[in-house]
Amino acid sequence: MYEIGQEEIDAVARVIRSGQLFRFRGGEGGEADTFEARMRELLGAKHFLSLTSGTAALICGLAGLEIGPGDEVLVPAYTWLASPGAVLAVGAIPVLVECDESLTMDPDDLERRIGPRTRAIMPVHMVGRPCNMDRILAIAKERGLKVIEDACQAVGGSYGGRRLTTLGDAGAFSFNQFKNIACGEGGGLTTNDTSVYHRALVHHDLGSTFRVHVKELQVPLFLGANYRFNEVLAAIMNAQLTRLDGILERLRARRDRFLGSLKPHAAFRPTPSHDLAGDCGSNLALLFETAEARALFAARVGEIDLQIAVTAPIDSGLHVYTNWTPLLEQRASAHPQTCAYHHPANQGCRTVTKDSCPRTLEILARTAYLPMDIKKDLAWFERLAEIANRAADRVMVTAGGK
Repeated sequence: MYEIGQEEIDAVARVIRSGQLFRFRGGEGGEADTFEARMRELLGAKHFLSLTSGTAALICGLAGLEIGPGDEVLVPAYTWLASPGAVLAVGAIPVLVECDESLTMDPDDLERRIGPRTRAIMPVHMVGRPCNMDRILAIAKERGLKVIEDACQAVGGSYGGRRLTTLGDAGAFSFNQFKNIACGEGGGLTTNDTSVYHRALVHHDLGSTFRVHVKELQVPLFLGANYRFNEVLAAIMNAQLTRLDGILERLRARRDRFLGSLKPHAAFRPTPSHDLAGDCGSNLALLFETAEARALFAARVGEIDLQIAVTAPIDSGLHVYTNWTPLLEQRASAHPQTCAYHHPANQGCRTVTKDSCPRTLEILARTAYLPMDIKKDLAWFERLAEIANRAADRVMVTAGGK
């Protein structure tokens, strides 16, 4: 969580004193409804549904798009496990796509991976970086595919002047502890399609039959799950939403100071962005020619300043597809008969193997992450860039001596 304070404490206290913690059955017009209205205004979207997590948002979005058994959904090989997991949760099968040097879905590989069962594309705006949505949307339109944006790590980001989650047919946010704005755990679904919204609305609430809004539904009722938001979390998010633009402004200012202080260098180059202005600024990434050069750079930074840790996305655990054991072993649920991989309609669908996306692994191994700390002042990021420059010089000297 980037920033939290008295405003959130006061908001939670207000809800607790009210005695109305549930968003329905007396909570209508309260914190959750207010938050959704504010998100619609911020995004310029027709519909927004607050949910218990980013995973829930993806699941409800896929359900809203009527994705299910027999369908394949294209997902990037570098993302949180929830992206392919949500596909499996609705009974469909995730198919992996390589990432390019931007750390997002590679449109060229996307085209190659489309098959006869492909129904949807899930571009992930990873680490606050927008995907190449012009190419992805053009491909989707040409091939008749749905697009659900995973912006769980890019709350507030934009592409081409439009907020992320509003470019495709639907889009998901996460508000968990580690996002730009957060309430510990939460999420949200954006769509401009009323039918998609209504299906997601029913799917997110097992009690939809008994809600006031049931009369407005344009889709048949069905038995959903329980991904309902509550008034306490919504109160926190209303306070957090007020902070969003300021958080993004400070993140981007620190990123720009860092990038502006880097000198052109043979050892590395900044990881490319498809929209630097819309990028959230929550990630500082450098791309090296080899994984060995990246590792040597990290060691040199540590020699200059022990307090600065350089990491690599290849080491980020469940964000890397080769660590997705449940998918690799095709165990998508507790009972084999409810596992999407065992559904008769999915026989013949493609599956994930450790060899699915070798180029992604190579790019992740060549990429270095430097620390982004919103609490540090701009001068600290100038110094961080100077340390990066010095470390890269040492890398070149070492390489030249081999």
